[in-house]
Order: sequence, then structure tokens, then C-alpha cells
Amino acid sequence: MWKKNFLFRATDATPLKESENELFHDTEPAMDSAGLTFDKFLSVWVQGDGEEEKPVAFTNVYVRTATLDVGKKVGFLQPLQGRSHQIKQMLTPAQKQFLRDWLRTQAPQAWDASEDHFRELFDQA
Repeated sequence: MWKKNFLFRATDATPLKESENELFHDTEPAMDSAGLTFDKFLSVWVQGDGEEEKPVAFTNVYVRTATLDVGKKVGFLQPLQGRSHQIKQMLTPAQKQFLRDWLRTQAPQAWDASEDHFRELFDQA
């Protein structure tokens, strides 16, 4: 299985260099939000058929929201959402465009081999 994570600040159109695992791996769940300064994030997981670095078709997208106090390394990571209407609502138009452009340019054969319902997740409408 091929998979790739894109971690966006909630309103940014370009993902961070770090993945969800890199940024949230060593964080503790926040028990209380008092005294914390949270940043909001969207974590997008794209899965597909193929090898680790070579997708042959994209099959699934999952999105989750997260809040993190980067300085104190604590936060909240929400469950993954995989329903089309949830994904379309959670991603900004600019994030959809970034993802669509990245998938199309990095693996055009996989993009072309993906089913219509997958590609439609990244439509602006």
C-alpha cells in the first residue's frame, strides 16, 4: 500500500514540511487547555495501490483536525474522517487545489488510474 501525509495549518494552502507523525508523534494528549496556545491543523492522508514511493492508483483520502501547542508539545488529534462530504467541507479550496496539483504532477499515471469519486474530492465546487 502507498500512503502520503500532508499536514496543513488550518487555513494555509501549502503543507508543512513535517508530517502528522513527525509533529504529533511525541506529543501528549492535553488534559486541560488552560495556559495553552493552540494552533489548528488539518492532516490529510492519501492512500493508494502501489509501492512505498510509487503509487499506481489513488484510492482513499482521510482528513482529521488537530490542535497543538507546539511549544509545550501537547494537543488534541481528532478521529480520521473518510466520507466524501466531510472531506469536501474540511478542506479549503486552496488545499484541494494544492493536493490535486501535487497528485497529478507527482504521479500522473496514478491520478489517471484513480476512480472518478476520488478525483472529485478535489473539485472546487
